[in-house]
Amino acid sequence: MDSKDYLNNIESIMKILEQHFHYAERTTLNRMRKNPNAFKILISCLLSLRTKDSTTESISERLFKIADTPERILKLPLKKLERIIFSSGHYHKKALTLKHVSKEIITRFNGKVPNKKEELLSIKGIGPKTANIVLNFAFGEPVLPIDTHCHRIPNRLGWVKTKNPEQTEKELEKILPKNYWFEFNGIFVLFGKTICQPISPWCSKCPINHLCPKIGVEKSR
Repeated sequence: MDSKDYLNNIESIMKILEQHFHYAERTTLNRMRKNPNAFKILISCLLSLRTKDSTTESISERLFKIADTPERILKLPLKKLERIIFSSGHYHKKALTLKHVSKEIITRFNGKVPNKKEELLSIKGIGPKTANIVLNFAFGEPVLPIDTHCHRIPNRLGWVKTKNPEQTEKELEKILPKNYWFEFNGIFVLFGKTICQPISPWCSKCPINHLCPKIGVEKSR
């Protein structure tokens, strides 16, 4: 079957993955949807860069017990903030980013996280993926947060042929039914971490193995 034919199977694939990677097992950010707090979601996302979900969750909880608003983040001495988020890695850079983002939210947006993508992107330290996560998880906007998993797997499935997450986002917007946009990130991140891994994916365990053309896969398990 030609890889283009797999575009017709997007609905089938999404339904299968939705069943296997159900809501309760997804990331910290997904769980935050129950009681969305835009600032906490933003900070958790900034802390999550190059960090395991379990680590992000524990650090975020520790930080929010002490400082859960931009005003409180700003009041925290830099060294103390660095100690709190130390285990997230790149803690000095992340601490400076949290301080800067908090200041921008206070001075430019009256202490509230903006709900427009262009405004979020105007804050140094917030990239397209983080902006989309905030819009999707905090404000219920139909956007697609694309990380490395959400970029790699659609290319492997033959849904898109793109070189970077920004291109993938634009192409997926054209073909992915909107009713899956809210859950796409959570499903594909967990799927990518556990089964459809970058190197030697677990094709033998994959629930969509029979629907996948395995584009670019040289070796699987």
